[in-house]
Amino acid sequence: MAERTLDLDAVRAFVRIADLGSFTRAAEALRTTQAAVSLKLKRLEERLGARLVERTPRHVELSGQGAAFLVHARALLEAHERALSVAVSARQRLAIGISDHVAGPELPALIARMNSQNPQLLIEIRIGSSGDLLHDFDRRELDTVLVRQHVDRSDGEMIAEEKFGWFAVPGWEHRAGEPLPLATMAAPCGVRAMAEELLDDAGIPWTEVFVGGGVMAVAAAVMAGLGVAALSPRMVPFGALDVGPKLGLPELPRLPVLLYSRVKDGRGRDALGALAAAFRGAVRG
Repeated sequence: MAERTLDLDAVRAFVRIADLGSFTRAAEALRTTQAAVSLKLKRLEERLGARLVERTPRHVELSGQGAAFLVHARALLEAHERALSVAVSARQRLAIGISDHVAGPELPALIARMNSQNPQLLIEIRIGSSGDLLHDFDRRELDTVLVRQHVDRSDGEMIAEEKFGWFAVPGWEHRAGEPLPLATMAAPCGVRAMAEELLDDAGIPWTEVFVGGGVMAVAAAVMAGLGVAALSPRMVPFGALDVGPKLGLPELPRLPVLLYSRVKDGRGRDALGALAAAFRGAVRG
């Protein structure tokens, strides 16, 4: 019987499909086409003599044999990375900056996916404002930044566009005749500046009642009933309501998320591809 060997690229494509639940997102993570990913999976299934993935109109699911093989596929890739690292004296460092308005509750899972892509990476994450992170990127203190579109530039790679709303705690009421109470991020914050400018243009009086050093602090102020905040739906605790239509507040635009990176090749690039694809999935919901 002819010796059977496995194509590591095909195994890697299968793991990405399993992790991301989508051929499209797997292709984005691997920086290739959906057709190429499908072909790799087909050849892997032919090599193994088993169907690994069940394709349905809405989503992708692993077959029973696919779920069993996934454990061994991960172990194979990890062993391969360990073998490659034998000749490397130090871990490759990857310094990433993520805007506070971009880093959400999915961040631990996104970091885990980057680590599974390359366990030998030394990942450094810095959270801050988009302006500060872009400044650090230009000073070469960061290899990559994932930020909201900044007022002064928009030359990065578009990753996603995310919806925003005016959120308040259930049961909160705006007192008639009083300025709209706002919970905001500390300056400089592009979302804060945009929200306040839109209110000014609409002729709606407002006042800041809470200034937080991070999105989670602002979301906590909202849930404490202090006022209204302009936030992405994925950033607010369950139960918060978008009160913009009820209060007649100006519609907030979808805000772009941009990726700036100097990492052009190597395993760091693959890890960033996995991060970008997973983030697109988080924003799309």
